[in-house]
Amino acid sequence: MAAKGAETLKSTVEQFTTAGNQAFKDSIEKSLSSLSEANAHSKKNLEAVVASVTAATKGAEALGAQAMAYSKKALEDQVAAAKNLAGAKSVQEVVELQTSYAKFAMEAYIAQMNKASETVAASVKESFLPLNERVTAFVEKMQAAH
Repeated sequence: MAAKGAETLKSTVEQFTTAGNQAFKDSIEKSLSSLSEANAHSKKNLEAVVASVTAATKGAEALGAQAMAYSKKALEDQVAAAKNLAGAKSVQEVVELQTSYAKFAMEAYIAQMNKASETVAASVKESFLPLNERVTAFVEKMQAAH
């Protein structure tokens, strides 16, 4: 009878040990899987930030190039206007040339500001797109988890 009780105890201990080992193994595997998933998520977040900064940099470069081109053209226009003014034959012609140039310069400035605004808006949109995609992915993942 004692041998049977010892055998039952041994069998029970083995079952508990096997179940405990399996539970521990499953827990470790689940933790490693979660860690791997978190690393993949972090990598995608970093890639999104890099893409965002790259888009912002391209926008800034485009804006800088536009500003340089506008400045160069404005300087050329100012020199041409000064030459025209220097060749004026009367005060009336000076006033007309100056008025005409002022109108032209203001229209060119407004056009440049509109172009710059469009460039900034496009750059901001492109810069936030990768970040918005990551936020959307995170929200979808959280909604799926619940």
